[in-house]
Amino acid sequence: MVWFAVARTLFVAAVGYSAYQIQPLPAAGIVSNVAFGLVLGALIVVLEIRLRNTSVPHMLGALLGGAIGLGAAKVLGDALYWANLGDGRVVFLHTLILLALPYLGLVMGARRGEWLEPSNLIGLFRSTGPRRRYKVLDTSVIIDGRIADICETGFMDGTLVIPQFVLKELQLVADSSDSMKRNRGRRGLDILQKIQKMSGLDVMVSDLDFPDVREVDLKLIELARTLQGKIVTNDFNLNKVAQLRGVEVLNINELANSLKPVVLPGELMKVFILKEGKEYNQGVAYLDDGTMVVVDNARKLIGKTIDVVVTSVLQTTAGKMIFGRYIDPAAASQVVTPPTAAVADGRPRPQIPPSAAAVGK
Repeated sequence: MVWFAVARTLFVAAVGYSAYQIQPLPAAGIVSNVAFGLVLGALIVVLEIRLRNTSVPHMLGALLGGAIGLGAAKVLGDALYWANLGDGRVVFLHTLILLALPYLGLVMGARRGEWLEPSNLIGLFRSTGPRRRYKVLDTSVIIDGRIADICETGFMDGTLVIPQFVLKELQLVADSSDSMKRNRGRRGLDILQKIQKMSGLDVMVSDLDFPDVREVDLKLIELARTLQGKIVTNDFNLNKVAQLRGVEVLNINELANSLKPVVLPGELMKVFILKEGKEYNQGVAYLDDGTMVVVDNARKLIGKTIDVVVTSVLQTTAGKMIFGRYIDPAAASQVVTPPTAAVADGRPRPQIPPSAAAVGK
């Protein structure tokens, strides 16, 4: 800010010194000419400060519009060569054209300056056919592997974009000294190779990079914004940040949760008890999609497949949990009937006299 103030002060002083040397107001004195130069320089500095918050496309639009208006005024003025220049009305018309057309070009160019943005300029030369729909793949969704199964079913349309910086990150993970990370990285590379070999699927490796952006997630967001596409990911944080920045996201975990079967309380289901639960006499089972099923009265049935009755369903941020109860068929069919007071085994039971009962007491 200090350098700006010094530059502005020097500019105003230079304009005042020029007015002192050239004397633009001959009838006035030296003081009046210097004051005129200083005021003119100050007005230019005020104009520069007002234009500081103006965007570059709008400034370029104003300059381009003003230049076009000035050229049109020059052409129109030359076209009126036959007019009598000695007539004051003709001179006024020339002056009006010279002032009005550049002014109109300046104002209209400033208002329509957004057309000079790179994305809008590219759109002017883009073909009028159907626009390609880009899906930018994240590192997490590639390592996860379910994207290959989704592509095989044909639900993933458009062009799958694999950024070069994502490939580099996968290669770093595959070359890691940690065996688990190394296996995950190699699995991701195998998934990419499988996707590229699928017929009817458009796969593109993008070389676009953003050197001024360091984080891979932010690069993905910028790439999706440049291509006007969507990000395919499993990363919860990337999902939120991309949505805040106005980029659409396709989350595989949300898709998997939406495809899980709907279970209502009271329904019967067959599950395999895998381990014991945290509470007393509980067993834990898992469905094919990974949903946990907590079963009461099933602790002694570990390693067996049983029928359970669903009691409740709990939806959490990690997924869905199903609670059920195992009913023993033998215990359910067993009905205890108390013996009657007068009949037992088909023969009448002998009655005890009241007096004998009293003696027994």
